[in-house]
Amino acid sequence: MQVIPFLNASPLAWMMVCLVLGLLVGSFLNVVIYRLPVMMQREWENECAAFSGQTADEQPVFNLSTPRSRCPHCQHAITALENIPVFSYLFLRGRCRGCGAGISIRYPIIEALTGLMSAVVAWHFGFNWSCFGALLLSWSLITLTFIDIDQQLLPDKITLPLLWLGLVFNLFATFTDITSSVIGAIAGYLVLWSIYHLFRLITGKEGMGYGDFKLLAALGAWMGWQYLPMIVLLSSLVGAVIGISLVLFKHHQRDIPIPFGPYLAAAGWIALIWGDSLNRFYLGSVGLG
Repeated sequence: MQVIPFLNASPLAWMMVCLVLGLLVGSFLNVVIYRLPVMMQREWENECAAFSGQTADEQPVFNLSTPRSRCPHCQHAITALENIPVFSYLFLRGRCRGCGAGISIRYPIIEALTGLMSAVVAWHFGFNWSCFGALLLSWSLITLTFIDIDQQLLPDKITLPLLWLGLVFNLFATFTDITSSVIGAIAGYLVLWSIYHLFRLITGKEGMGYGDFKLLAALGAWMGWQYLPMIVLLSSLVGAVIGISLVLFKHHQRDIPIPFGPYLAAAGWIALIWGDSLNRFYLGSVGLG
């Protein structure tokens, strides 16, 4: 049996492949989410030291593959059997095999989320190039979401390649035509850039970061300018509801910023999967469909 024709003819099999692939990728995303900000911090420190004419402190090699993942409490090296997505966490009952310290439940949550989202992408797009592109976009959005939650940072190392990748895919009209893609990238950046400066002019405060501009520009490059109003509206509504809820029920301080990137990422992914249906529903509800 040839694999490619089989996957092309069997949507369920393709969904299961993407589910397993997503679980594996989710395990890697956990590494990226933790290590990339640390790597960037070290780069900034080295650049600052070089700019000031100082010699940067010698530090051990630290990247996405080195050193091996270890328990932060006892330094027990995580073995391959202890690193099976979701299942290892359940088998170990959420505790380190070396010292018994608790393991954050966020790790299997990210793995399961990546797997489920990958399966949904496979179900929606089928076995084709648009599915591979949508998987890359989905994995990037998950990574950006959790980095922004942790660090209030949307790294250029992800947002800028994501923007260019969207333009490359749409050179072949994968998700939209190239004209809509280019306009979407420009408009996506300028929309939030304008809101940012207007908000700062009125209040004297910064309402969001430049990473948010770049993320919306990337989403515009992938899906075209036509989806930007939906993404901005969805992200704003969800952000407002969650922000007000945190202030009212969790006693979140009003002066402590809440990252906007996760709401943009969630709205962008919803638009990727259900954007056409939502647009038709909206146009129909206002009598334009």
